[in-house]
Amino acid sequence: MIVEALPLSGLRLIRPARHGDARGWFAEVWQLQRYQEAGITETFVQDNLARSARGVLRGLHAQHPHAQGKLVQVYDGRVFDVAVDARHGSPTFAQWYGVELDGDQGAQLYVPPGFLHGYYVLSESALFGYKTTDIYSPSNEFGVRWDDPRIGIDWPLDGDPVLSTKDRNAPLLDELPLSRLPRYVP
Repeated sequence: MIVEALPLSGLRLIRPARHGDARGWFAEVWQLQRYQEAGITETFVQDNLARSARGVLRGLHAQHPHAQGKLVQVYDGRVFDVAVDARHGSPTFAQWYGVELDGDQGAQLYVPPGFLHGYYVLSESALFGYKTTDIYSPSNEFGVRWDDPRIGIDWPLDGDPVLSTKDRNAPLLDELPLSRLPRYVP
């Protein structure tokens, strides 16, 4: 397993080892001790799976309180995955990091609690899975518009994205009261 620290504090790109032969390949995609040794010490409590068609953009989503850390990966297909630091007071507040994830390579992105998360489907469809460090709490969920100019994500769009009503109508980051955002703790 190769773990790469990324420019935003706590964000990590993980490449699980793959062992292959003429039959295909095998990968261990989660093992508590190895991930703890890599600095991901939170307890995961829920697994989620989503299938989406080409052009679907999901996000940007977070929860506060009950912030969720996420270990995300694509099982089939290809997406552009994005994490945005939404921790008020963070030196990288409102900065984003994006990476292409695909089922063939099997890389994972660890998104720490306090980050917004979203992804855009690049392939005909994508099967996207993620572990979370807290359960889904609809009353604590919030979103930020995918095209917020303050954040300035350079999405690799091929036409207008397919959005849910909730994502289309999400507020800009600056429209949220600070009490709605997680606080950065150094």
